[in-house]
Amino acid sequence: MTKKLKVRIAGIEFDARFEEEAAPKTVAAFRKHLPFVSKVVHVRWSGEGVWIPLGDMQFGVDYENHTSYPAPGQFILYPGGISETEILLGYGGVHFACKMGQLAGNHFITLTSNLDKLPALGPQVLWEGAQEIVFEEVDD
Repeated sequence: MTKKLKVRIAGIEFDARFEEEAAPKTVAAFRKHLPFVSKVVHVRWSGEGVWIPLGDMQFGVDYENHTSYPAPGQFILYPGGISETEILLGYGGVHFACKMGQLAGNHFITLTSNLDKLPALGPQVLWEGAQEIVFEEVDD
C-alpha cells in the first residue's frame, strides 16, 4: 500500500507531494517528524506567505533545491543559520527574507490540490491569527 501526503491548514485539506528527487535529505529528515502538527502565522518580511517558526529546532540538513522565491503552493524549509529554523508556504508572491536580509530555503513539498483556496488562506491567517497545520502520510 502506498502513502499519500496530506496537509491541512485552517481546516482546508490539500493533497501534496514530497520533492524527493530534488531534496532527498530534507524530505527524509522531515518524514521522521510525521505526523507534524504546528501553527502557521503570517510572514513578516517575505510577502504573501505563511510560516512555521521553529526556533532552534534542527533537521540536520544543508541547502538543497533551495530558493528565495517559492511559488504559491511550495513549502520551503530554512535549516537555520542567520535566522531561526522555519518552514514557509507561499500563497502569492514571496521573496523569502528576514530582518537581516534575503534567505533561501529548501523546496521540499508542493501542494497539488485546492490551490484555488490559497489566496484566501493568507488574509485569514493575517486577520484571524495563527492557524493549525498538520502534515501526515495516509494510506492511498
